[in-house]
Amino acid sequence: MATGRTHRPATRSRGIPEATVARLPLYLRALTALSERSVPTVSSEELAAAAGVNSAKLRKDFSYLGSYGTRGVGYDVEYLVYQISRELGLTQDWPVVIVGIGNLGAALANYGGFASRGFRVAALIDADPAMAGKPVAGIAVQHTDELEHIIESNGVSIGVIATPAGAAQQVCDRLVAAGVTSILNFAPTVLTVPDGVDVRKVDLSIELQILAFHEQRKAGEETPEGGAPATSGRAAAVAAAAEAAAAADRKGPDGDVPAVMPA
Repeated sequence: MATGRTHRPATRSRGIPEATVARLPLYLRALTALSERSVPTVSSEELAAAAGVNSAKLRKDFSYLGSYGTRGVGYDVEYLVYQISRELGLTQDWPVVIVGIGNLGAALANYGGFASRGFRVAALIDADPAMAGKPVAGIAVQHTDELEHIIESNGVSIGVIATPAGAAQQVCDRLVAAGVTSILNFAPTVLTVPDGVDVRKVDLSIELQILAFHEQRKAGEETPEGGAPATSGRAAAVAAAAEAAAAADRKGPDGDVPAVMPA
């Protein structure tokens, strides 16, 4: 089976807009659910509703894939699953390393959706010597001293950083120097990478703070003039949770795991 090191998705060379690429996983998730229910075809309106976009945008996105559907019939579900999977590079094997096996890293390691979506967790890496050899999700944790060897021997091109913020840039630099060209960053910090390296950032504290903003706005809209916000306590709780998420110690895979998991 091909590995991520030798083959790259063709989306950029085919001129598919980044906004469309970002929506393809949403379509794939909705289509996979339909496939599991043995639904043979789906209309653009039904699929758009399931993916959370409007149908005109969906049809435009699919036009980049060369798929327009059949009037009066809709889209063939199985064909679209294959077509989108191929565009995203999910018809091949992508070995992934996760660096930082604290609560969040352990939760990611235990996430069962990677394998079904074309990703294989090739290694779990942590800087704590006490973690070396400890099994997490059935995989023995390896020390960061082995990082470069692990990447080379497994042909890894995708790395996941789940370390504390202070260690993230150093880990990133080592991943890039070892040949990793795509990074998913869960550390609450901005990474600096050279041209040719893609970084996707997932910051739970920022997402919570955005929710707190909306909660505060809703509270203001619901408050009678001169009155106290009816839901200010709820907004404060969300904001407090955001701050806790930003400061949380990620060590200890046997501790509580985050409630938020990848879709």
